[in-house]
Amino acid sequence: MATMITNAAILLSTLAIGFRMLSFLRQRRSARLPRARERVLIIGASSGIGRTLAQHYAALGVKGLGIVGRRADKLAEVAKECEERCVAAGTEKTEVLALAGDFAEVADMVRIRDELLAKWDGIDTIIVAAGVSALRPLLDIAQDKPGAEGIQRVVDVASLATRGNYIGPLVAAVTFIPLLESSSPSPSILLVNSLASVIPAPTRSIYASTKAASLKLYQALAIEHPHIAFTQFMPSTVEGDFRASAVDGGTARESDPNKTGLKREDVARRCLDAIDYGEKHVWMPWTMGPSHIVYWLFPRFVESRASKKYHYTPPPRPAIQQG
Repeated sequence: MATMITNAAILLSTLAIGFRMLSFLRQRRSARLPRARERVLIIGASSGIGRTLAQHYAALGVKGLGIVGRRADKLAEVAKECEERCVAAGTEKTEVLALAGDFAEVADMVRIRDELLAKWDGIDTIIVAAGVSALRPLLDIAQDKPGAEGIQRVVDVASLATRGNYIGPLVAAVTFIPLLESSSPSPSILLVNSLASVIPAPTRSIYASTKAASLKLYQALAIEHPHIAFTQFMPSTVEGDFRASAVDGGTARESDPNKTGLKREDVARRCLDAIDYGEKHVWMPWTMGPSHIVYWLFPRFVESRASKKYHYTPPPRPAIQQG
């Protein structure tokens, strides 16, 4: 079995490298749409990957950079950082717009769309980087109570996760896709998703399922709107405090992300490359792409590795009631 898994991994890794090399043969998007004309909207720019991407776009000298987040004070900090990056890179012509709003609120997204239309006559690039975490095993959320109270607690947590990981991306897509298609010569959308959306993990049942829902949504949208370049970005654990505000009140079980996780700077640069080369599916690290396929071939092997990563041991099975 171990030999079969190793051989399958080598074959899939070789194919993955080949497909990635082919993507770099395409003409870069920035050659068709110069940065000085590009209008970028980052949803979820007040922290994490979105914040780092905002800084990179400011340094690149795009025409307009719209940053969206729920907290105006945090957005003001990001806007200042972006302006400083513009000065340092000599790209002071970039216009930074701080747009406070919740991407799961229809009224907020419509207002932001109208502001962008009035200010820039449209948009070229949309990055959806907002989301929420959930870190506890499903029945742990119910506190092992199968009655109505415990079940309702799970439903409440799932509703919060669905709002942040599915409804938000849904509202953003419906709001901005028509403007994107009608105003950009090279429209592009990148969804910052998660490796958990394609490789299940213990303690991440609600998080993984809601992220998988938005992944399938955007994959279907890529078929429905072929003139837009969709990129599904699926990183493994990334450094930062994303898990600190889990909607289920859980804490991370894996090793400290700030010591072992992917660096936000590396993730942001990979996102930029993926958009520029029109890559449809991106795993980071790239070896997770073949691992995704290995899961379907050897599920128990991948499941055991996932349990080890998250330090998860299943609870003992309760005694079977007789009679």
